[in-house]
Amino acid sequence: MHQTTITLTVDAAERTLSVDTRSTLLDTLREQLSVTSAKKGCDHGQCGACTVLVDGRRTLSCLQLVATSDGAEVVTAAGLEPGAGLHAMQEAFVEHDGLQCGYCTPGQICSAVGVLEEARAGHPSAVTDPDLDTVNGVDLTDDEIRERMSGNLCRCGAYPNILAAIREVSHR
Repeated sequence: MHQTTITLTVDAAERTLSVDTRSTLLDTLREQLSVTSAKKGCDHGQCGACTVLVDGRRTLSCLQLVATSDGAEVVTAAGLEPGAGLHAMQEAFVEHDGLQCGYCTPGQICSAVGVLEEARAGHPSAVTDPDLDTVNGVDLTDDEIRERMSGNLCRCGAYPNILAAIREVSHR
């Protein structure tokens, strides 16, 4: 086993730990830190259940080696709102019934928060009009939201409600 020591800030708590250099961020979160809001779905980066925010960017934690995260800030769905309340996206998911079984929900919510930041920063998607000036951000139309969230699967089919939740928060 090849061990190294890293420091992560996970949901606002700094953690220093010894990790196997072959371990993923997801396995480290779940097995060493008991942070279970990031879910292990496919373990191949195809379902999005493990999505977390690493230094503010959406990341499939099942694909990222934890050793590459040394010094990073990791935010899971459980750590989106540091106070006792819910993050605006979490509230919108509840209001719009954007979950059924709930397994994909933490990854969906982290991805949705990342989508809002990417759009605000002007990052285009595959459906963004190439002639559009994105300096002041990208308008999150339903097509934009669907494209940007396409890496997060929901086997229950709550997509219309997830779309409505993201749309509501994007217009706040």
